[in-house]
Amino acid sequence: MLDLAGYAERIGFTGELRPSAECLRELHLAHALHVPFENIEVLMGRPVRLDLASLWKKLVEDRRGGYCFEQNTLFAAVLEQIGFPVRRLAARVRLGATDIASRCHMLLAVEADGRQWLCDVGFGGDALLHPVAWLPGETSEQFAWKYRLMEEAPGYLLQTWRADGWFDLYSFTMEEQYAVDYEVANYHTSTHPDSFFRKQLMVHVPGPEVRTTLFGRRLIERRPDGASEVVLADHAAVMETLAERFGMRFPAGTEFPLVETAEF
Repeated sequence: MLDLAGYAERIGFTGELRPSAECLRELHLAHALHVPFENIEVLMGRPVRLDLASLWKKLVEDRRGGYCFEQNTLFAAVLEQIGFPVRRLAARVRLGATDIASRCHMLLAVEADGRQWLCDVGFGGDALLHPVAWLPGETSEQFAWKYRLMEEAPGYLLQTWRADGWFDLYSFTMEEQYAVDYEVANYHTSTHPDSFFRKQLMVHVPGPEVRTTLFGRRLIERRPDGASEVVLADHAAVMETLAERFGMRFPAGTEFPLVETAEF
């Protein structure tokens, strides 16, 4: 059994834990705002563990972040313990690309108040703040950001609104996924030499008006009408930013590979 009070403290949630749409919405927002998306274990060549004990230690006790398999695995377990029915799914990330990608993203379909919701606290740069109601074609306004779920045979497509129109994030079907499926996808994502997660430090936290990303030494703030960027001076500045902007602190002397060639 998970310590739900400990999880609530980690994400700053003070409401009542019950299987309602309101609770789901507030839990999703609190998790998204307090648990950063990050790839530090992959960048350091360390194994990414998906068992709940390892995830609890990393994301809750050590107050770290993680990527989709880590964050959504923990979030799903929390939701199920509260009493939400959860279906684990896998998506093909697009981000504007037309090539067919592998199903290397984890997302959740959650039932609450007689309706199904798309939940995803681990997508990174275009992360959801709230769940998206399973109403294909309807716009989900989330503070300054907009999303919509569209039907696309044989399943669905999640999009976000950008200045030049609707932008494809990922496609998926309703085929249920199991722990072994994510272990395979996670191994590929974390170890394949061409994996984007091995090429650059990436840390991200969404916000109601501003999305903050650390990409190598580039600190980027993105708003609906544009982005601003500063380049941090050195590794010490990176470590200070991780602590002050993302709430992550590491032992003295910790250094990350900061590859400056990959594009964001």
